[in-house]
Amino acid sequence: MAVRKVEDELDRLSKLRDADPPAAIPALRKALGDRVNLIAAKAAKMASERQFRELIPDLLRAFDRLLENAVERDQQCWGKNAIATALKDLGHTESAPFLRGMRHIQMEPSFGRPVDTAETLRGTCLLALAACADLARDDALRCFVDALTEKSHAIRLEAVRALAQMEGIEAALVLRLKARGGDEEPQVMGQVFDALLSIEGERAVPLVAEYLDKGEGAVREEAALALGSSRLPEACELLQKAYESARDAQFCEVLLRAISLTRQERALQWLLGMVRTARKRDAIDAIHALALHRGSEEIRRNTAGAVKGREPELEAEYRKAFEG
Repeated sequence: MAVRKVEDELDRLSKLRDADPPAAIPALRKALGDRVNLIAAKAAKMASERQFRELIPDLLRAFDRLLENAVERDQQCWGKNAIATALKDLGHTESAPFLRGMRHIQMEPSFGRPVDTAETLRGTCLLALAACADLARDDALRCFVDALTEKSHAIRLEAVRALAQMEGIEAALVLRLKARGGDEEPQVMGQVFDALLSIEGERAVPLVAEYLDKGEGAVREEAALALGSSRLPEACELLQKAYESARDAQFCEVLLRAISLTRQERALQWLLGMVRTARKRDAIDAIHALALHRGSEEIRRNTAGAVKGREPELEAEYRKAFEG
């Protein structure tokens, strides 16, 4: 199929967003069987967007087909990625396709050594397993624990997200062990902190707060933002204490944003006090922290009042942050 014809077919599929189901479903069913993986991928995406659960059997057949002779039929895993995502988004909760997808490795030629193009697929399928009702809890947990040691940080990230969805004491203990063991990718550590705070609430605060002191660089920033996003009163107090002893300018700025994220009334009043009385650089950082809530008319009004009478630079920063 010529490139131009493929592009025309992709355009035609895009127009099905507004088509009536009796016209759209047969067209998408046919496209899912197309030998061009980009067309099958587009059809899977459209089926997901339109929530056509009638197409789940067709998605499953297309998934199986693209897993056979995978490099030839589905370079870069574009088709399989789209289909796995569609199955998850359409609420398919039978584990078989996701178990198969999470084990798939697809080595393709590249400049230098061959590369595995199935990392995104494995991560998507791994996360989908958390909702599969036919998979025993202990079997699912084994999959997620194994995935925490994957070379790809994207897969480790999805394993943490899956554990967060599983909830329960087993998931929390695994996440605590992962937090203690660390990860070379700060984003993974941030997801671990978020997951622990989501599952354990205030019981996880002391563990995460340790990283405000002993964490390095981006890891301590991830800890601060996770504590802020938890909106727990205990987290707010610890973040304020950390700010009072922090010396690194970038970390101080992150701490102020984290304090603002708590949305605790005392935190917002504390930030407003900084705008009124702190030195200019710190006051500017506080303004930008408060601007995370620029949609709140009350916070906008209170921040404008706190800036009034201060240096012109602060008024300019307020306008940039809240009105720019």
